[in-house]
Order: sequence, then structure tokens, then C-alpha cells
Amino acid sequence: MIRVVLPPNLRTLAGVGREVQVEVAEPVTQRGVLDALETAYPALLGTIRDRSSQRRRPLLRFFACEEDLSDEEPDTPLPEPVVAGKEPYLIVGAMSGG
Repeated sequence: MIRVVLPPNLRTLAGVGREVQVEVAEPVTQRGVLDALETAYPALLGTIRDRSSQRRRPLLRFFACEEDLSDEEPDTPLPEPVVAGKEPYLIVGAMSGG
């Protein structure tokens, strides 16, 4: 099981707490995690990534093991601590404004 930490706005949409767990087939990639998350919580479909292009939404960032994975290829395997469930995969709302 992969642990995923969601920002407050996505928690509200999905009707869940701070952290959820999703089952992801090997190899565990960002695409696999997001596919599983959208399947388990259909209200999130289109909120994390664009429905047609599958690109992440501009004001969201992805982190794991203190690394920014936002610009990594979607099919790059996630770090072993995330795969083992020791570390969460974080979806973070970026700050904007002035």
C-alpha cells in the first residue's frame, strides 16, 4: 500500500483525512499512484492532473523522501521507502499570489 498525503482542498473533495492508502501495481510510479488515487476517489478526477493531457495542475507539487518529483517523468519509479510504505507520497498545494 502506498501512503498519500493530500492538501486540505483535495481532502475535502475526496471526503478523507490527511493521509490515504492506495494499492499500486509494480513498478510503483507517479502515474500509477495518481491512477489508483483517482480510481479510489473519483471526485479527484481532473483536480490533480488535466483529464486530457494527464499533466499535473500548475498549483500542485509532488514530493517523496524530501525530493521534489513534480517535474519527473510520470513513469519514473518512486523511491523505495515510498514503495515500502515507510515514507508517504505528498501532493502539496503550491503558494501563489503577491
